[in-house]
Amino acid sequence: MSGFLLVAGHAAFAQTDSLGSVGNPQSHLTRSQAIALIGERDIRDVFHTFFPRPVPAKDTLSVAANRKFVWIIPAPGYTQQTRGLLQLTGNVSYHEPGANMSTLIAALAYTQNKQLIFNAASSIWRANNRINWVGDWRLMHYPQNTYGLGMHTSLNRPIAMDYEYLRFYQSALFKIRSSFYAGLGYQLDYHWNIESGSKNQEVTTISDYTLGVNGHSISSGPALTLLYDSRGNAINPERGLYSNLVLRPNLELLGSDTSFQSLLLDVRKYLRLTDSGNVLALWSYNALTLHGNPPFLDLPSTGWDTYSSVGRGFIQGRFRGKDLLYGEAEYRFGLTRNRLLGGVLFTNAQTVSERITHNFEKVVPAAGFGLRLSMNKISRTNLAVDYGFGADGSRGLTFNLGEVF
Repeated sequence: MSGFLLVAGHAAFAQTDSLGSVGNPQSHLTRSQAIALIGERDIRDVFHTFFPRPVPAKDTLSVAANRKFVWIIPAPGYTQQTRGLLQLTGNVSYHEPGANMSTLIAALAYTQNKQLIFNAASSIWRANNRINWVGDWRLMHYPQNTYGLGMHTSLNRPIAMDYEYLRFYQSALFKIRSSFYAGLGYQLDYHWNIESGSKNQEVTTISDYTLGVNGHSISSGPALTLLYDSRGNAINPERGLYSNLVLRPNLELLGSDTSFQSLLLDVRKYLRLTDSGNVLALWSYNALTLHGNPPFLDLPSTGWDTYSSVGRGFIQGRFRGKDLLYGEAEYRFGLTRNRLLGGVLFTNAQTVSERITHNFEKVVPAAGFGLRLSMNKISRTNLAVDYGFGADGSRGLTFNLGEVF
């Protein structure tokens, strides 16, 4: 699972056992899996090398089963859209019998750009994967530049925006058969105190798109979901397929400023290439407007997916349009034999539809590399630090708690 904007600094761990949460989220660790982990190291092992503590005389399997892993990280960080930031991140990972790994990640941050951000994302699996509760909640004061609509825009002509933002997405997915789920939820995007441009800028520079560029905007509607997920561990998958289809009709009856329908198709495939654990990960993310006109800030845009992961190498909000198509490939490999350190190479491409023609007229690529530091070898949670560079001179450093996708 991709994490939030930061993570670097001192970690304060609160845990229930010496191993943390379960490595195989489908069931308890087998003895062979536990033995395989003996040669691996994570940040807690490094910490205990310098600050040893007595290890309880318990069997590895009994220690690992049915435990929660909890941590709190106060840390500085950096992203293109925030510049420097200070953030407090909390993470809880656990699992119920026969279930996938359940995770809750929350973060509170204040940035150099005077942004105040609270994010929380959850994926809670009930026993035997009968139900999956999925949430994405945000409350933000968020001054940020935007660059207009379509692909023919420039980093040299940013448009200043300032607004408050509440996002509330919550869904319940019910198991239909093995790895296949269907569900219903509710999604709300509420922006208020929206201000666009400055004394030297005109709002009309946003391609004459005036819906939701000043004042407030509300998008509200049910979310109908079909999900296939055979990954097992969503934090750091080694194999499997994830395919998520979400249809969202935004209705004036439920408070929307305008009625429109959107469709999201998110597909990810993971291929374990060697016995050493190297993985090729493939990702396709497509956000389409089927009918109507969403408010400006609710249009599909770079970096505005659940984990702010779309478009590494480009600043958040760099490209925006009624339809967005995106693809990415990443090769993940170990740098040390004990898997404490790893690396990735990635490349991606994105395009959005144009304001007038509604066509996809230009595709922009990006590429980059990153380092991985094992934070917990059982849940396989990594600290991810990536540097990407885009075709139009864009570049940026990103931090994530967990893999980007």
